[in-house]
Amino acid sequence: MTYSIVARDSETGQIGIAVASRFFACGSLVPHLSDTAAIASQAFVNPLWGIEGLPRLIGGEAAPDVIADFIARDAGQSMRQAHMIGPDGQIAQHTGADCVPWAGHVQGKDVSVAGNMLAGPEVVSETLRAYEAALDQPFVERLLIAMQAGEDASGDKRGRQAAGLCIHDGQPYPSLDLRVDDHSDPLSELRRLYAVSEERLKFFSMGLATVENFSGMTDRSPIDEAISADETRRKEGNIKSQSQAVPPV
Repeated sequence: MTYSIVARDSETGQIGIAVASRFFACGSLVPHLSDTAAIASQAFVNPLWGIEGLPRLIGGEAAPDVIADFIARDAGQSMRQAHMIGPDGQIAQHTGADCVPWAGHVQGKDVSVAGNMLAGPEVVSETLRAYEAALDQPFVERLLIAMQAGEDASGDKRGRQAAGLCIHDGQPYPSLDLRVDDHSDPLSELRRLYAVSEERLKFFSMGLATVENFSGMTDRSPIDEAISADETRRKEGNIKSQSQAVPPV
């Protein structure tokens, strides 16, 4: 049904989840994130693993203890798959014995990959390999590169339909939260949406309130100037917008 990557960048503090599936709107159920922890709950998904688990991780419980408790309490645990990273960097993973094959998980430093109902183990292994090979890339790029590598390694054996990407950048709200719910090439569409976010959303986000600054930026002129400068750069470089927005008549 699904493969996903949960990762964090120890240098920037960013934490994120990317997911792809032949399952409608997978991005609405799988990812659960905060500014310090992340959980992906999938297969015969139980959203409560993410909803309950996230505050427990934030509160200081160890990821292996949280996932062990869910396995003990959930009568359907054999059909569940979940993986998580806690604030201390600990990774915990679970692939139930009754998840549809191929199903399994792998991990590296600050990164976990898991999938079920896949063409084979190469999907998760290639996703992890590509992520670790792209450590010189920005965090979001790293996740997109990794997911595409999993897709290129056959991905979901039933086909493609949906994808999602969610990033937290030191705040309790996401700095980027993109979903493709129903598309013939969801990862390509996800990349297009990311490109669109780089045109304006990236600059608008500079002014958002933070836990350190409740008011955020109250003078929007630096944002307007940054957008204008980027538009000039794009025009000079003949870089066309990928947005499908319709301008006013």
